[in-house]
Amino acid sequence: MAVIAGNWKMHKNRGEALAYLQEFAPLVAGSDREILLCVPFTALAVLAEKLATTGGIALGAQNVHWEASGAYTGEISPPMLTDLGVQYVIVGHSERRQYFGETDERVNLRLKAAQSHGLTPILCVGETAEQRQQGLTEAHILAQLAQGLVGVKLTQLIIAYEPIWAIGSGHTCQPEEANRVIGLIRKEISFLQQVGNQPADSVRILYGGSVKPDNIDDLMAMPEIDGVLVGTASLDPRDFARIVNYRQPD
Repeated sequence: MAVIAGNWKMHKNRGEALAYLQEFAPLVAGSDREILLCVPFTALAVLAEKLATTGGIALGAQNVHWEASGAYTGEISPPMLTDLGVQYVIVGHSERRQYFGETDERVNLRLKAAQSHGLTPILCVGETAEQRQQGLTEAHILAQLAQGLVGVKLTQLIIAYEPIWAIGSGHTCQPEEANRVIGLIRKEISFLQQVGNQPADSVRILYGGSVKPDNIDDLMAMPEIDGVLVGTASLDPRDFARIVNYRQPD
């Protein structure tokens, strides 16, 4: 089943979140896609209450700490999220890495903590424009996977390939290139599954980076792409509904 995840980042208060859901939910009712809304911490509770009766849409957070409790001002723990009914959490987004010094080691801790409390993490990986220009895309992503996935259960994981140069820039990675890189990630995951004796073909791999209504059909026509992680376009309920309801090739 395709995963269509919206990352609202630092947008929308509680009232705006509820108004969004009221408009969005009817537009995707009956969809056979797995729909996720990854929203700010302040909107989680009100949306969780509403989604408990709406159905068809899962709730995700945008970060999680690796400890269940403690003196970590400003952080949020896995049990706090599951207590609200959250099922998914974004881990290692490039903005966390770039602006808040997130390392692969900390990403690994967050991944394992999320899984140990029943959350499914969405691990983000991707290269900068400079790394791509230097021909380091493959090496960088493989290094992120090697360090980030130590001790992580591959049966409870989603990966999102998000080329940093495409995020919020309006310059989407060409579908064929996104497909190629995701195929590379899939081969590496398959190798890790064999080494760790974990079930194969269990990890869904998404594309993220300036996903829009006018390119979603081409992206989802690619055989390696299992879904998308959407930023800006997920803030408009009609745009995001069009992405959820992408058209499959004849």
